[in-house]
Amino acid sequence: MYQPNPGPGSIQKLGWQSWEVISMPNDSQSPIEGNNTDLEGPIDPETLNVDWWNVTLPEPQVDSSSFPLDVWAPLLPHTTGREELCAPDSTSEQDAIKGKWVRVRRDLNLEGGYLSPYLNIYYRRTRRQDINLITDIQLLADNEEPLMPGTWHRVTTSLRAGIIRATPLYLWYRTGNTAGEMTAIERSNIITELDVLYGEDVPWYGFEKLEPPTMPEKGNVEATWLTYRRGVKAPPRAPPLHFSRSGKFKIMQIADLHYSVSQGVCRDTDRKLCEHSDNLTTTLVGKALEAEKPDLVVFSGDQLNGQQTTWDPKSVLAKFAKAVTDRGIPWAAVFGNHDEEDGMPKEEQILLMKGLPYTLVDRGPKDVHGVGNYVLNVLSADPSKTHLLTLYFLDSGAYAKGYWDFFGFIPTEYDWIREVKRANEFDKSEIDLFPYLRVKSIGSYSSMIKPIQRPFQPDSTKDFGHAWKARQEQITPDTRRLAKPNALMFFHIPLQEAYMKADSDPRTHDALDVGIHGQEPPGNAKGNAGFYENGILKAMESEHVGKGNALEVKVIGNGHCHITENCRRVKGVWNCFGGGGFDRRFRIYEISDYGETIRTYKRTEKDEIVDDIILAGKGAPPL
Repeated sequence: MYQPNPGPGSIQKLGWQSWEVISMPNDSQSPIEGNNTDLEGPIDPETLNVDWWNVTLPEPQVDSSSFPLDVWAPLLPHTTGREELCAPDSTSEQDAIKGKWVRVRRDLNLEGGYLSPYLNIYYRRTRRQDINLITDIQLLADNEEPLMPGTWHRVTTSLRAGIIRATPLYLWYRTGNTAGEMTAIERSNIITELDVLYGEDVPWYGFEKLEPPTMPEKGNVEATWLTYRRGVKAPPRAPPLHFSRSGKFKIMQIADLHYSVSQGVCRDTDRKLCEHSDNLTTTLVGKALEAEKPDLVVFSGDQLNGQQTTWDPKSVLAKFAKAVTDRGIPWAAVFGNHDEEDGMPKEEQILLMKGLPYTLVDRGPKDVHGVGNYVLNVLSADPSKTHLLTLYFLDSGAYAKGYWDFFGFIPTEYDWIREVKRANEFDKSEIDLFPYLRVKSIGSYSSMIKPIQRPFQPDSTKDFGHAWKARQEQITPDTRRLAKPNALMFFHIPLQEAYMKADSDPRTHDALDVGIHGQEPPGNAKGNAGFYENGILKAMESEHVGKGNALEVKVIGNGHCHITENCRRVKGVWNCFGGGGFDRRFRIYEISDYGETIRTYKRTEKDEIVDDIILAGKGAPPL
């Protein structure tokens, strides 16, 4: 409540944050219309006439009344409207009644050069029900006025102020009814947030560009756009990862996009005519997605180009996954060495990525080296929801050594996955962190994953028909065992072991090394904390040490090396590169037989399938 000082009665008013609309929930409505099923437990598809992974869960209820009104936070799902767009001249009395001015912390003159002053937009946000709210905005030249009817107001300062010889451009806003007078449809279309986009690509999810750009693209100058959001557009959530009823799950790895604020420069490709590489790559990604229809996409690092070309990481993060999110495909990501180069910490990038549709990205534990160490489990399609495949995602770091000069930080050595961690900066003794790292960061706890009966058998044959019955008849008791599910692991910078001598196929004595390699220097770090030997090779499917016990992690997927795209088995584990140079390519992992068989191949931009090999399961080279 506004607490007034003694004074005239005209200022004895409720404050700017005082108003709330209260609505009583209808207890007769359940999350699913006509059904009161507990969504946490197993769901019988026959009962609901829908598979468990397709059950629509209610969106998390967010109490927007707890959001601050005087802080610019464009990812918050604010339902409150704007009442004014102007310069931040105000008084304490106006602040108390109308609300404080909120600064959009994005400089409209950022691309205007060193002589251009900062230029920011300010607005007031309110919860009051008796204030006329902004329902529309336009950008018009000096001699133009809005043609649409309504009460329009012009902001006095040009959005190109401070740019030499720039034609003035003014922001107009229209105010409509008060919040208390608006219908639900009108409330859902009010202007709820403003932002700024740099470059000619797509705005952030839920936002729209306001034509024309406040600063047009010209030469090395990237376009600047004012963007806005109407109502609240919560990003769709990814459904749970699951195998198909026929026991298949497909992953597409997208390596080293190297997107920039601009539309990009081509590199490591044999294209003769190549301009606006980011757009070409997005089109190519879309084409591959249509052909493969993966269940999950993994971005394996260097989504951002860095190197002073991603000076506004948010504008780049808005576009890198668009081909995937437009198709409603769940996706995960790890960081590469370039992602953090241009200033935005990984923690902030994680928060932004979690605000995109269908994301499965997670920050991971804070007390473990790196950002983005997490795990995803892929479950069975039957009502048992059995954990059939483990996907580990790790942060391999960026740079371990380098120096600063006039041009910034110059790296000299890559970072690596750390096995040990100092207790504190003053204590030089080191503690063995790998068991902790493996339990806490890689995982839903590798050492705590429950073993399952393998090969997996669904708990009911009625949903799988004759296909499963025929398969079931082929399984004998002797072939089944208790073991953890197979696992794949993704991180950006390869380990030293990825370049070691390949295992030999005991059947043919040929080296198990498939694909192009040797056309660039090794991309591993000089440092090595023993992660491969002391971690990967000690994580077994079972606690039993008898003959036949196998490694849990069957495949490591790396990026980083643009013209290296081989899969090499070293000490029983396949090390596979995403590659992507030459004619551009994507690595596909096709997991079948409910997690038992892992096949990989590359799809080229010419729609060719190359380097097709079975890595684990029936038909794979024996250990």
